[in-house]
Amino acid sequence: MVTARTDAHRARRIAEQVPDPELPMLTLADLGVLRDVRVSPEGTVVADLTPTYSGCPAMSEMRAGVAARLKDAGYERVDVRTVLDPPWTTDWITPEGRRKLAEHGIAPPGPAPRRTPGPVPLVLSAPRRAVPCPRCGAADTEETSRFGATSCKALWRCRACREPFEYVKEI
Repeated sequence: MVTARTDAHRARRIAEQVPDPELPMLTLADLGVLRDVRVSPEGTVVADLTPTYSGCPAMSEMRAGVAARLKDAGYERVDVRTVLDPPWTTDWITPEGRRKLAEHGIAPPGPAPRRTPGPVPLVLSAPRRAVPCPRCGAADTEETSRFGATSCKALWRCRACREPFEYVKEI
């Protein structure tokens, strides 16, 4: 017997498999941007996505990917919504997502910075962080560019194995 609950569970499993357009080794579930999938009383599948940051150009592709997969699976009415609160952080990347990043030569982020309520402090220097090499595991690495192929990544180089790698910035 198909109920709204089992149908929502099936729809969620389908939406969870949509790959991220910028990091295709990750699904939207791995990345933590797929917030919720439910079926409305009228029978519309509603999927909530949270962008990795407010200007993320991949959001339209993510929405289109979720809608297409659900419609291909037979859901006629699909509504993909953008949810901004609470904002996404890199802490939402699943352990499986972190493993996949490292497996593909991209250093996964550390814990997201903790912010206290109130004014945002002004920091004039780049934070010092240790980013282990995803290829050899060495801690002796250096940032070569704060900006990579996408706004959420930086370029790093390992001084031990001399290989360049990308690093997902903490947000």
